[in-house]
Amino acid sequence: MHRFEGRSGPATAAAAGRSSGRPLRVAPGGLALVLAALTLSACAVGPEYDTPALTLPGHWGATAKTGEAAPQLKAWWRRMGDPMLDALMAEAVAGNLDVATAKANVRAARASYRQQVGSLFPQVTGNASGTRGDSGGGVSTGGDVTVDNSYGQYQAGLDASWEIDLFGANRRGVEAAAYNVDAVVNDLDAALLTLVGDVASYYADVRGYQAQIALARRTAASQRETEALTRRKLDAGAASAVDLANASGLVASTEANIPELEASLAAAIHRISVLTGQPPAALMLRLSRVKPVPSPRLPVPRGIPADVLTNRPDVRAAERQLGQSTALIGQAEANRYPAISLSGNIDTTGSQLGNLGRASSISWAFGPTLTVPIFTGGQLKALVDVAEANRDVSFIAYRASVLTALEDVENASVSLSQQRLKTGKLTIAATSYREAARLSRALYENGSTSFLDVLTAERSLYSAETQLIQSRVATTKYYIALNKALGGGWDGVVDTSKPEVVDQNTGPHFARIVPPASSDGSARP
Repeated sequence: MHRFEGRSGPATAAAAGRSSGRPLRVAPGGLALVLAALTLSACAVGPEYDTPALTLPGHWGATAKTGEAAPQLKAWWRRMGDPMLDALMAEAVAGNLDVATAKANVRAARASYRQQVGSLFPQVTGNASGTRGDSGGGVSTGGDVTVDNSYGQYQAGLDASWEIDLFGANRRGVEAAAYNVDAVVNDLDAALLTLVGDVASYYADVRGYQAQIALARRTAASQRETEALTRRKLDAGAASAVDLANASGLVASTEANIPELEASLAAAIHRISVLTGQPPAALMLRLSRVKPVPSPRLPVPRGIPADVLTNRPDVRAAERQLGQSTALIGQAEANRYPAISLSGNIDTTGSQLGNLGRASSISWAFGPTLTVPIFTGGQLKALVDVAEANRDVSFIAYRASVLTALEDVENASVSLSQQRLKTGKLTIAATSYREAARLSRALYENGSTSFLDVLTAERSLYSAETQLIQSRVATTKYYIALNKALGGGWDGVVDTSKPEVVDQNTGPHFARIVPPASSDGSARP
């Protein structure tokens, strides 16, 4: 849609009239054109958007169970019963930089929407000018000297223009901007969902690494007792040097796992610190106190597959982006139709500044302008085709987001279910190996078995207990993944109105000139 601005000066061909001090009159033909435009201003071209109806399964997985309870997504991490995790969640939401970026994007989208709404209203600007001069003097051929007086001219006026949204181009732009605001708000929700999931996952890792470190130290201490026993038996001639070497090697092998676990623990704490918007080592002391791996409350109700359409913020964002793409088709289509704009101005001109309001000449101009695209080489139709193709891309992205959401839920559900079975089996294995290690050591002390049985039992016990800890961590992380897949994010209040940077002294002032930096980063003189 073309825009025409009214300007002071000679009347344009579109002006209906221009006079000085007379009431405004519009030619009958121009008035009819204006009335017709206003009547048709509620028209729009292009497709109307409706949320697509997708066919989704009625239940999850291969079961025919359709009556599963609705998912309990509100502050789902609280069901793990860890107050420190709850506190870290609030700190992460307040300080995370990805969330801050998403909030800034929300402010930008809302500002763009207000800017687009402004295109529906008339635009009015003021202008003023002043000229002061002297024509100078001269000497005629007869010797007479002439002196001209100085002169002045002052002018003030208003220019106004209004683009009549005849076929809804601007309204489609407002519609697209509104859909974009919704999409960006959902992007913020998606960032919050990812954040709380990441904090919970890394927190589970922290507790898991701490448990593995404690296990390694306990196991190494027990193995040292076995080493001391073997040394005594060697001194008494009841054991061989091979047995002692194996006992010493087992201790060293167990202790060798600790540095790697300590490094992984530190990395997990560093990640949580950065997620909360703090330096990497900020939470090191706070999280150094050993606590058990958070144990989730199971099972997790999942509702029905259709719930992901409303619960998953990434799915909601994709649907809103589809609405935006559909609205942009109408905007591109409207540019192929005639456009009407009203423009006008009023000016007052005087020889002195004080005469602008009284002893001055006043002129005005007003009239409609009709623009009809006659031949554009197919460019406008091509823009419509581009918008329609972009709408198809958005529709495919929406369908893909739904399928991805369903896949995430199915994968997390299966993984959580199978991991629970694995944890149960590992619990039995750890209990059995613990008893085997106790019995083999007792028999070894009495000389009823060889050291090889003790060595095998202690290795098996350490391996089973390590796997059990890892399985408990995995169960917790699959619980987290399932809640994320179902759409569980932060449901508290998030203030998007506060900017990260507050500018000072933004009014008129002398600019500070900053010299460019040299190649080595220092400021040049």
